[in-house]
This record gives sequence, structure tokens and C-alpha cells, in this order.
Amino acid sequence: MGSSSKEETATDGDTSSGDTPPSNSNLFSEGERVLAYHGPRIYEAKVQKAELRKKEWKYFVHYLGWNKNWDEWVGADRLMKLTEENVMKQQALDKKQGVDKSSKSGRSSQSKPKSSADAKADKEDLKNTAPKGRKRKSDSGVEKDNSSMEKLVKIQIPSTLKKQLVDDWDFVTQQDKLVKLPRSPNVDDILTKYLEYRSKKDGIMTDSVGEILKGIRCYFDKALPVMLLYKKERQQYNEVVHHDVSPSTIYGAEHLLRLFVKFPELLAYVNIEEETLIRLQQKLMDFLKFLQKNQSTFFLSAYDGPKGVSEGKGKGKDD
Repeated sequence: MGSSSKEETATDGDTSSGDTPPSNSNLFSEGERVLAYHGPRIYEAKVQKAELRKKEWKYFVHYLGWNKNWDEWVGADRLMKLTEENVMKQQALDKKQGVDKSSKSGRSSQSKPKSSADAKADKEDLKNTAPKGRKRKSDSGVEKDNSSMEKLVKIQIPSTLKKQLVDDWDFVTQQDKLVKLPRSPNVDDILTKYLEYRSKKDGIMTDSVGEILKGIRCYFDKALPVMLLYKKERQQYNEVVHHDVSPSTIYGAEHLLRLFVKFPELLAYVNIEEETLIRLQQKLMDFLKFLQKNQSTFFLSAYDGPKGVSEGKGKGKDD
């Protein structure tokens, strides 16, 4: 279910859901069909419960055509009225997502979110941006093992960071803006800060945390050019990242967060014992909470125009 963190308030970049209602007004009623943000996409849903919690309305929604395991509590900033205008926005967003993914995943770029016949296609796209769900059959035909493995890798991204992903998508794909590079703090800096944070909290510097952070860095450097960039960011990447430069010294929290959306898909193919995988999942969740706690410091509240590439060199991969 969704997080009820105190930090679940609108940020300066909170613009993706249109006109956000006052927190004390109940705009959505039980049984009402609505449109709901989940990751960078919009899905049709039904409000099953509505509760006023700490002077803020929360809604328990069921995504139509989806398993009830996806049901979750969300804030009003994740919901929109089911109007013709918002449906057009949904269709435009889905169409854009299909175009952006076609060159990366090999999946169909067609998207018709309003057609029940396309529910399976929607499900395939959501798995590319959401932290849980069944895995499609792999090219090698090994479906059972990967499916059971992915069920173990459930990374629940905090609601404020989900909103960050939506804003990130909107800045790049809708407003033609880019993250100004190089970022400070960069991914390496954030990983180092987290290691210091854990060392102070635990009283010791554990090898396991250090190894996991090295793994995150390695996954980030390898995955960034393959699956973490939107098409409009490709030219910028080619300009700032060369063969002897690690992306983790150039990019920051914005792109690092995208990696966590991909982790369930990536880890599904790794041969890890179940107990070890559960511990890894807990560590990754703790790291996400650290990102959420420092969200205003680590993440940009606004992006630059298309030419937002500043001069700067990253460290070499072996540095």
C-alpha cells in the first residue's frame, strides 16, 4: 500500500496532476471511477474507500483490469477526475511512453489505454516502470523461475518519490527540459553520504552495506545508457559521458531513482538465494527512505532547457 509518510506533501515541482485540491476537501467519493498516476503513467481506477487522515484525504483505489494486489492508498495529488480532457491527457501520455520505450525493450509501442483488449499491453508497460508484478516470458522461455523470483523482489517506492518520477518524466518528455549536468551531489556522492549515514546509525561500517553500494554504482553505470534515459536525453549523454567517464560521477538522484524502478526486472535474472534476496530488498528500501528523507537536497525542483549541459568532467571509471 501507499506510504503515509509525513513528507507526502506537494513539492515545488508538484505540477503533474493538474489543479491539486486543498488537503481538507474531499473531491473523490467511494465508488467513483477516476484516473490515477502510477509511476510515469495514468491508469483508470475506482475509489473503494476514502478516509480523512491527519487533515488530508486518502483514497484506497483499485486499478481497473488489474489484480487486487495492486490496490493501494494514495493522496489526492495522485488522482484526477474521469473527464474527457483528462482521458486525452492519459492517452497522450501513454502514446509518448510507448514511443520512448520502443527502442529499449522491444515491446510494442502501440498503446490504447481505454480499450479493454489492450489491458495486457498496458500491463507490460507498467512492469517497465513499477516495482512489482508478474514477469513476461523471457526469450529463453524460462518463465516460472523468473516469475517466482520477481515476486520476491518487491521494492515499494515511497509516494513522494513516485511523484518525483512523474515530475521527472514531465520535465523531460513534456516540457523538453533536461537535468543540468554534471550534477552535485552526483550518484557517487549520494552513495558515500548513505554509507556515512549508516555507519553513524549502526556505530560500525559493515562490509555488506559497502558491497551493496558498489553493486548499485555498477548497476547504475551499466544500466544508464541502456534503460534509464529518455530519447531526448540521449544527445546530452553523448556529449558528457565518454569511454573513460563513469555516469555515476556525472548524473545525480534524478536518474538514480529511475534505477530503483528497474531493479525488480534486473534482479529477476540474478541467481541469488531467497534469504539473501530478502536482505537485499530491505537494504534497497532503506536506501530509498534515505533518498526520501533528503529529497529536497538531492533532487532538483526544476530542470534546464534543452541546452542545459554545463561544462564539467567526471571522474574516470577507475578513479
